[in-house]
Amino acid sequence: MEKIPRSGADEFCQKLKPQEKPIYVRDSQVKGLVLRVMPTGSKSWIFCYTVPCSKKKWRERRKGLGPFRYGRNDTGGLSVPAARREAERMKNEVRFEGADPIEDRRNKAMQKVIERESQVLVTDLFGRWMATDLINRKDQGKEAQRMMQKDVLPFMGRLRIQDVRKGHVTEITDRLLQRGVNRMAKVVLSLIRQMFRFAVSRDLLESDPTAAISKKTVGGANVERDRVLDEREIRELAHKLSKAGLEETTILVTWIVLGTCCRIGELLKARWSHFDLQAGTWLIPPENSKNGREHMIALSSFVLTHLRRLYAITGAGIWCFPASRKDGCVCPKTITKQIVDRQRSTTGYRNRTKQIDSLALPRGLWKPHDRRRTGATLMTALGVLPDVAARCLNHTEENRVKRIYQRYAYEAEMKQAWEKLGDRIELLMEGVS
Repeated sequence: MEKIPRSGADEFCQKLKPQEKPIYVRDSQVKGLVLRVMPTGSKSWIFCYTVPCSKKKWRERRKGLGPFRYGRNDTGGLSVPAARREAERMKNEVRFEGADPIEDRRNKAMQKVIERESQVLVTDLFGRWMATDLINRKDQGKEAQRMMQKDVLPFMGRLRIQDVRKGHVTEITDRLLQRGVNRMAKVVLSLIRQMFRFAVSRDLLESDPTAAISKKTVGGANVERDRVLDEREIRELAHKLSKAGLEETTILVTWIVLGTCCRIGELLKARWSHFDLQAGTWLIPPENSKNGREHMIALSSFVLTHLRRLYAITGAGIWCFPASRKDGCVCPKTITKQIVDRQRSTTGYRNRTKQIDSLALPRGLWKPHDRRRTGATLMTALGVLPDVAARCLNHTEENRVKRIYQRYAYEAEMKQAWEKLGDRIELLMEGVS
């Protein structure tokens, strides 16, 4: 086979004619340098070398050097002398330095990828987590996004995710504890942990920096809330509500939640189209219920009375509890703040309400959700079976066998349970103007 001569090499290479298949012409001066001529007529340089793959075996490698260039007017590529110099340089690297040009190129490319990934900031990670995971939540991740943007990203959003340490996270939760919002500190810790575990699952991090932080060290152990209003407190509450400076709709929320055992969020998101006051039913759609299941409530006479009073106030609109300053419904936090602020005994809350201590009850602080627990407790005290009370609460059956095979709906029993509850509350409220 012809070889590229030592002299007149450029002219020789220029005159080579393409054939039906690629041809390879070795250089006579530098071992391993080859000119490849393609059927299309294009010509390019290849440097062939070997590297050890085991004790006695060698592997041949081919490294492209670029296209052939002839003459000064031809731009780009390598002339024969330039290709020989480049091949000699690489040959010396392979022989004396043990280099592998192809493997080195791969390593450089991988290093660039690693460096690029190492520049991922906490803000970037949150954006990816939001678009991939949080968006699938019931509220499209809006509440998590609000908390992260308020309490997390301003403090460590510009850090590289590899640089985040346990101390950065505890500094954020300590700020929340100092504000007295212990539960929020736990929620924020949980969100940060979910975000970094997402990073680990995507191979952006090797370990989760929050792994060594327990919720017990952030605001203490979780305390299961068990506050229930007894019958004496219900009577006292009935007297106090009318004197607490609350809007009529807020007072109605109290008795409707207590009489239906619903969640306050389910009630405040309700539309009048969900109710049939003639038939005495309220259908909570899946998008409004916590467990994503449709729930039908049979309205007692007590609840219907309060709903008709509410309809006289807001029945002209879509929402049962419309927001005053924007479209949509009232936020549950608005009701909670009104009720909790009226149980404070300090004057520091007078900028929110002058009616401090107006809803305080003998057995301590109570919150809107406690009325749901109170209603369920009253039901069982009136002889309602626990299974029926649980269905009135729209709880998911934990026993898998019962959940799959026991399909009886208990509709009649539930209706009777709600009626019993309404009658009892009405009796407790007798004599209250």
